Amino acid sequence: MEWPSSYLDEYEKLIMRLSPPSVRKHGTLLEAIQILTDLDLTIKKTYISSDGQWFMAVFHVTDLDGNKLTDKRVINYIEQGLTTLELTGTDRVGLLTEVFEVLSDLQVNVVESKVWTHNGRIASLVYVKDCDSGFPIQDEVKIDMIETQLRNVLKGDTDIRSVKTLVSLKVTHTERRLHQMMFADRDYEQKPIIRTNWDSPIVLIQNCLERGYSGINVYCEDRARLLFDVVCTLTDMDYVVFHATLKTKGDRAHMEFFVRHKNGLPISSQAEKQFVSVCLHAAIERRAFEGVRLELCVEDRPGLLAKVMRTFREYSLNVVRAEISTTCDIARNSFYVTDAVGNAADTKMIESVRQKIGLSNLRVKEMPSIYHYKVERKDDPPSTIISGAFLTSLGNLVTRNSRGAFLISLGNLVTRNLRYLGLLIRSYSGTIKRKIVLA
Repeated sequence: MEWPSSYLDEYEKLIMRLSPPSVRKHGTLLEAIQILTDLDLTIKKTYISSDGQWFMAVFHVTDLDGNKLTDKRVINYIEQGLTTLELTGTDRVGLLTEVFEVLSDLQVNVVESKVWTHNGRIASLVYVKDCDSGFPIQDEVKIDMIETQLRNVLKGDTDIRSVKTLVSLKVTHTERRLHQMMFADRDYEQKPIIRTNWDSPIVLIQNCLERGYSGINVYCEDRARLLFDVVCTLTDMDYVVFHATLKTKGDRAHMEFFVRHKNGLPISSQAEKQFVSVCLHAAIERRAFEGVRLELCVEDRPGLLAKVMRTFREYSLNVVRAEISTTCDIARNSFYVTDAVGNAADTKMIESVRQKIGLSNLRVKEMPSIYHYKVERKDDPPSTIISGAFLTSLGNLVTRNSRGAFLISLGNLVTRNLRYLGLLIRSYSGTIKRKIVLA
């Protein structure tokens, strides 16, 4: 197979980053995963090991459709030459409409943007240019005006303390920055949204005392960019991943990490374990979504985003995530929508919006299973997944012990985890009895 030159360039960069003596710097693993993620590659399996002065990582990847790598497209970063707007605050219906209307009124052209919402919070990176000049916005008076008006929009009538806005010319990695903004906004401690299924992530943490590691097992629904989200959060929390595996089967993923804090210590207390657990839950769930994905592809023009968002609001559709880009004067935007209270959007409303915007311009790209059916997976209940995957993990640890790679007190590990596992199974058994099956 002949590799596209763009992939070879990134591969060479990856090799350079993984070669001694710089391999042990904090964040090397995240840089490697970040390159694969930016190339729109799906990581199916991973084996990672880092001890002494060496770092080794093996990635099994496909394109987004699960095929071998034949697509020559590579995401083109357009952050250079753009002004960056960072926005965080309390989410509410119609907030994005107001944000984009303000930018349109101020003659600011949105070139690219990503918006995440989680647990009632919103974080957004918006890359803009001046409509008249086509250059980055450097006029301090205009920048102050943008910040002031956006801050007023974000705080609304209630949110005054936690609103944050920042205008800069700094080049940043969009999705990592979104994680950092959400983490700084403490979205992990907000009141969680009750989900209608049992697919919430499960995080188990144990210490391997003899080796000084903490073992983190994560079981969740598989999706694109999952490994990036988890490693990004661990890295920004100052944990170093020494060994890791990722395995996927069907729509399930099992990740196992052996980590230490950057100061060389394992996760030392129950409070720290709980903090790591809730932060990893938040990192995984920020990108998870059960609504409808709509894709807009149309010739770009001033005020387009504001008009589209206004139409969504008129039909009581709430945009909970958005990915906006402009290439060669063509707007290619993805919107993830629910109804006003976060439930599944009415299909008639969606069709009415499409009629108004243009059926060929706005298309439904993904309808979640809740629109078709949601049945109890009796052959694969939660307790079976947890116990089976966890015992497999223990089996792997036993195998590695026999090779001398990990010397841990297996008896204590089994005892502690089976006790914890029993609590989980009893909890999930009660959940299964109360489960509502949607027709």
